[in-house]
Amino acid sequence: MKIKMNNGLPTLSITLEYQDNTIKLDNVLLDTGCAVSVFDTDLVEKVGLVINRHSGQAVRMYGVGGQSEIFFQQVEEKIVINKITLVNFTLQLGMTKIPYGFDAILGVDFCEQAGLILDFKELQVRI
Repeated sequence: MKIKMNNGLPTLSITLEYQDNTIKLDNVLLDTGCAVSVFDTDLVEKVGLVINRHSGQAVRMYGVGGQSEIFFQQVEEKIVINKITLVNFTLQLGMTKIPYGFDAILGVDFCEQAGLILDFKELQVRI
């Protein structure tokens, strides 16, 4: 995956597959300071990834400066990001596009499970 630097922040384009549906997200923040990956609800509902009020829970996400946002955290049995299959993956759904400008935020959880190697010299993500 090619890293693009936008205003000093590393971003990626990804393909998200969920229940045999696929969407391309072009402005995804690669955030090694974020523990859990977050997806914009308005964008991912197009592939059927929606808030599950029965098995998930509302949580607060805190950013720099202590500001908090409410997101919905749930475990997804299977999602695929750029051909990397994640099983029983905990993610958060909420608003990322309007307030922050990102389609999604990939956190340390994704980096660890996928075994990513981040190369900022070559601006590449390798598995």
